[in-house]
Amino acid sequence: MQTHNDIIQREQAKIALKTALTAHNGKTTQDAVADAIAKLAVLNPTPDPAQNRVLLEGNWLLISAPNFPGKLSDEANRYVYTLDRLTFNQFEPVNLRVVIEGVVQPVWGTDKEKEYTYDIVIEFKIIDPKFPKLKGIVKNLAVCSPVGEDTLQVKFTGGELTPLAAQDPEQIKQWLDVFGSNATTSQVVLLDRLKFWLLQKLLGMGQASVIDPRSGTRTFAIKKSPKGRLQLLYLDEELRITKENRGTVLVCQRKV
Repeated sequence: MQTHNDIIQREQAKIALKTALTAHNGKTTQDAVADAIAKLAVLNPTPDPAQNRVLLEGNWLLISAPNFPGKLSDEANRYVYTLDRLTFNQFEPVNLRVVIEGVVQPVWGTDKEKEYTYDIVIEFKIIDPKFPKLKGIVKNLAVCSPVGEDTLQVKFTGGELTPLAAQDPEQIKQWLDVFGSNATTSQVVLLDRLKFWLLQKLLGMGQASVIDPRSGTRTFAIKKSPKGRLQLLYLDEELRITKENRGTVLVCQRKV
């Protein structure tokens, strides 16, 4: 049973973590942040968090750094990537430079028992000087299910690229020019092209769909996705902290 002192300790630990994240640009690899996470994990109020449907479900906003591989250097210290790094190399132009402006993860039960959506929804803006500064959304679609008291198994199922809602007709036209059937094909060295092709074969991915001329949406499916695991270090009504296979730690806050 949680005592009043337990609650106070936990709230103080959460404040300390958020303060450390702000001071270190969201990087969970920084010692101060890692220490704050470790202290909060000890105070986790939720036994068997992977089995707790009520607390697992919700829209989760990433408040730590989006630690995707392949981050590019940036003078403004933003999280800049090429498009291929966010979309399994499925959409052209693959070397388009974009900056991540937010990441949300909707976790909701599916029609299968003990299975949840685990999509990664990335809002981005194009910053490549050769292209218009459009905003869009990349969705890496996935499902997860509990495989232990504090562990979830995750499987990616596909992806989607779409413009940010409520863009005017001129922006939709520009979007179709950038990402449609007449989009510019990136100049990528042969070795990288071969890597892209092998990855798509390994994951059972075909070509992305033709772009929808009205919505600007393109999609792709993954048929042979490898299964990964992540550990729930902390879970309550407000915060969720996870640790992935490769050691990446992410901190999310429930959106109200």
